[in-house]
Amino acid sequence: MLSGMTRAFLFTGQGSQFAGMGRDLAERFAAARETFAAADSALGEKLSTLCFEGPEDQLGLTENTQPATLTVAVAAFRALGLAPDLAAGHSLGEYSAHVAAGTLDFADAVRLVRERARRMQTAVPVGTGGMVVLRKMGLDEVKLLVAQVDRGVCEIANVNEPEQIVVSGAIAAMDQIVALAPPRKALKLNVSVPFHCSLLRAAGQGFAAVLDATTMQAPRFPVWCNVDAAPVTTAAAARDALKRQFAGPVLWQQTVEGMFAAGVRQFVECGPKPTLVNMVKRIALSKGIEGVETMAATTVDEISALAAK
Repeated sequence: MLSGMTRAFLFTGQGSQFAGMGRDLAERFAAARETFAAADSALGEKLSTLCFEGPEDQLGLTENTQPATLTVAVAAFRALGLAPDLAAGHSLGEYSAHVAAGTLDFADAVRLVRERARRMQTAVPVGTGGMVVLRKMGLDEVKLLVAQVDRGVCEIANVNEPEQIVVSGAIAAMDQIVALAPPRKALKLNVSVPFHCSLLRAAGQGFAAVLDATTMQAPRFPVWCNVDAAPVTTAAAARDALKRQFAGPVLWQQTVEGMFAAGVRQFVECGPKPTLVNMVKRIALSKGIEGVETMAATTVDEISALAAK
């Protein structure tokens, strides 16, 4: 087992997917095999084959990426077989965290994120929205930059770490913020959906009805939500946070800082590949937080080593 300090499990979001993900887990761990079989059954299609074999372009479609990434994250969590004290997930990963906490049934979650993805993809016509990542710029600096944009919706979508912030909105506004930003600090992302901004609000209202129709239980451990950077401990609070997350911001840096303040020093990431634990390290460094341990649970070797501790 891992050491006795307060332990948070983190669940990876969209963008971490790759053809071949989860295959080694399914070959090695019965719990992972059963998870992929349950996902195939829930969707009535071979999501497992798409994860294990691709093709990459099909896996990269939002409506496939979201259920596939959730399934791999849950498969890794179940293969590890350890329970956290609390959890969080980045955007899509918040759904994986709620499966781990028992808030959502896994089959319901797979169908839910497929529907979430479809509604996000169709919320805005392709080519009219986008996202830009701003690097080596602080939050206050980004806010000043956003305030100068006058060519449509431009909102802060993700606060990932002290010098990595993502904005989302109308494509003309994204072009403008790239032009306004200092050289080599702004990069347009290869996405067709302006995630986590008000352009998705109408679609989010429709998805809220889907969430209302989905059975949810009180989580077995606190799950920190993206929109408030605070823990939810009831089914009602979890449902409300997921509703607002659809078109609301991902306050990841604030979530990690909140966990630090709550005494968390050990972080384990479940997903296709580790991205969040690297953010945790950089947030800890920027805040002068010492004694932080980060571990990935994404491969057979990583999971076997962690389970043996």
